[in-house]
Amino acid sequence: MNNFIYARASSVQDAIARTAEDPTATVIAGGTNLVDRLKVFLEEPSQLIDISRLQMQQIERLPDGGLQIGALVTNTALADHADIRRDYPLLARAILRGASQQIRNMATVGGNIMQRTRCPYYYDTAFACNKRQPGVGCPAIDGVNRLHAILGASDQCVAVHPSDMCVALAALDAIVEVAGTQGQRQIPFVDFHRLPGDTPQRDTNLELGELITRIILPPVAYARSGVYLKLRDRASYAFALVSAAAALNVSGEEIRTARLALGGVAHKPWRATIAEQFLIGQPATSSVFEKAANLALQEAVPLSGNQYKVDLARRLIRRAFAVSANSGGMA
Repeated sequence: MNNFIYARASSVQDAIARTAEDPTATVIAGGTNLVDRLKVFLEEPSQLIDISRLQMQQIERLPDGGLQIGALVTNTALADHADIRRDYPLLARAILRGASQQIRNMATVGGNIMQRTRCPYYYDTAFACNKRQPGVGCPAIDGVNRLHAILGASDQCVAVHPSDMCVALAALDAIVEVAGTQGQRQIPFVDFHRLPGDTPQRDTNLELGELITRIILPPVAYARSGVYLKLRDRASYAFALVSAAAALNVSGEEIRTARLALGGVAHKPWRATIAEQFLIGQPATSSVFEKAANLALQEAVPLSGNQYKVDLARRLIRRAFAVSANSGGMA
């Protein structure tokens, strides 16, 4: 590990100024993913800018009925918050399935959003990796790729995004608010993370010097019917093979609103908008859910070792929609 300067930011603007002036500086809050990367030399910052004591730890009701969540709210505080458990239960469920209690106590909302892939080729510096060093190749494409992407991948990278919380936020139409040298801006959650394309080293659309300040959850009618289902190799805490955040709003026999996001299948939380659009106006039946699942996966391109993910995802989508329709999605 290289020597670095530790500095405690006195304000959001101080943190922004420090990172804008030094492209090799890195911010740290809970550090649950960053410290792992430091240990294996994936990150070698010149400075660690500590933002953990900034005043971004509140969860507050907005005038329109939505919620704003400070970037430094811990995962535990978010999952345990009464308004989240009542109005956005799929978010609480996703967080509780995402990590152990000890990690949730440290991890922050902003850090969760910024965590990087757990692809073993990325973590092992003995292998080439386009995410670490663009242009050297992606050994996972022809290597051990059981855990890798089936949607949205490129010939540069087939890594998957690891977060459970982010899958829920994608389904909930969340908004990421960031502050930078040019002021504040809001980014729809579905546009915050990037597919690999030709720039697999970039995970998000944050610009140099920008800092996540809060997440906004809009007041959406379908949120209380939301479910989060996760399939993993073991019952204890593990990253998803496939996960699904789904929510339906059904009036009479007709689906009025549908949301579906998938985890463990792409470089970013995967929002299945084609399947959502198909469901509008349809009855909430198993055959309709089957067609929606097929649409959600029609662009899947499995690798040599992960064809199983297509079938797992199809079954999980059907199950998630059926549970949502029967647990609060009926108006």
